[in-house]
Amino acid sequence: MAVADMWSAPNYVGELFLIGATQTPFLNMMGGLNGGKQYAAFEFPTSQPWSLSAASQPAVTETASLSAPTATTIARSLATNTVQIFHEAVTVSYAKQSTTSVITADATTGKAMAGANPVMDELDFQITGHLRQIALNAEYSFINGAYQKATTAAIAAKTRGILAACTVNAIAASGAAFSKALFNALLREMAANGAVFVNMVLLCNAFQKQAITDLYGYAPADRKVGGVSVDVLLTDFAQIGVVWAPQMPTDSIALVDMSVVSPVFCPVPGKGLIFYEALSKSGAAESGQIYGQVGLDHGPAAYHGKLTGLKNS
Repeated sequence: MAVADMWSAPNYVGELFLIGATQTPFLNMMGGLNGGKQYAAFEFPTSQPWSLSAASQPAVTETASLSAPTATTIARSLATNTVQIFHEAVTVSYAKQSTTSVITADATTGKAMAGANPVMDELDFQITGHLRQIALNAEYSFINGAYQKATTAAIAAKTRGILAACTVNAIAASGAAFSKALFNALLREMAANGAVFVNMVLLCNAFQKQAITDLYGYAPADRKVGGVSVDVLLTDFAQIGVVWAPQMPTDSIALVDMSVVSPVFCPVPGKGLIFYEALSKSGAAESGQIYGQVGLDHGPAAYHGKLTGLKNS
């Protein structure tokens, strides 16, 4: 058990900065971990797909119309996903909570810098940090998650991410750079397969974001301003927002219809969706856990698309 004590979590002075690619834009666009759909089971429906036959011209004679045609049945199917468990724990010693004025010396000078410790409640800091970690893990899972159904208590449920959900509209670039030809081919494939293009966003990493700007950017009218940033693409089918999502793979982009995407929570009765609760004491420390059961409702697979295998260096 990792305990936050006076030595493992020393106090310093100066402003706090969270380091790393910790942005969660995909999760934020769905409302974050503050709410969404709720379902009282791990496995939940994402869509009930049904389809029509290919269009054709009927050729019905008057004679044939005197009798009812042979009945046909339009069948439905069911697509599902699963929530998964997000679980973090914190333990902070009483001594650590008490010594907010103890400032650790600088490793180079051996002297403590003047100033105040910005963390006056170590337990609150640890809880907040672990909540951010859960949000980051959810962002990664909702983009990259590989589906796994929990069939026993020893098997972890894993939610299907949006990339794995793109099974209908998927084009392999085979190492080619992002191009209008590839992008237009994906849009045509999505249109042909029934995408409705209601609220479209393009998720991409930093490399592909710059590639998109280089391809679609143009010089601004104000010659005192240099550079461009393409945040919206106007296409024949929809206006598409371009979103930098650090958890996207560097060789892929995803076209996602946000109108059918949502987090799904399996709430714990009497506790909520994502919650913190204190654990029993075994000594001079405060211990607790953060727990939630969340998955991605990605809606119909045909509403999304992806380009994979793009040039990424």
